[in-house]
Amino acid sequence: MGNPMSEQIARIIERMLEESGGELELQRNKLAGDVGCVPSQINYVISSRFNHDRGYIVESRRGGGGYIKIRKISFDSKTAFLMHMLSAVGDRIDSMSAKALLVSLYDNNLITERELSLMLASVSDRAFMRIAQGTGRDTVRADVMKSLILTLK
Repeated sequence: MGNPMSEQIARIIERMLEESGGELELQRNKLAGDVGCVPSQINYVISSRFNHDRGYIVESRRGGGGYIKIRKISFDSKTAFLMHMLSAVGDRIDSMSAKALLVSLYDNNLITERELSLMLASVSDRAFMRIAQGTGRDTVRADVMKSLILTLK
């Protein structure tokens, strides 16, 4: 999927989140030192893997003893989660954001690996090649995403 160091960092953070019950406070510099990478790589992993679209809330504090707080959003039901996903799509969505949302559906066991592959293909840039960029491709993609999500209810 990506860079081995990023994968390792993501696995470490996921394990820490699981061990702490879904809420974690960590010091970026300390984790970077423990893993053997630069602090900006920790930022990259957090912003790309632990963002709102994937069901996380992230707060960061800078300065002396600064930290990053990550909390997994918990939903009381499948319907609440799907409503969150619909809201996250909005009126326009680019292919990378659409992919992140679909991976989140898979990560939360709402779709199978095969369904993920089919959905990814249906919202890919390749699927919208005939729509000129800048003329509504992301709007049409959002409509397709919403239709896909609504079929899961």
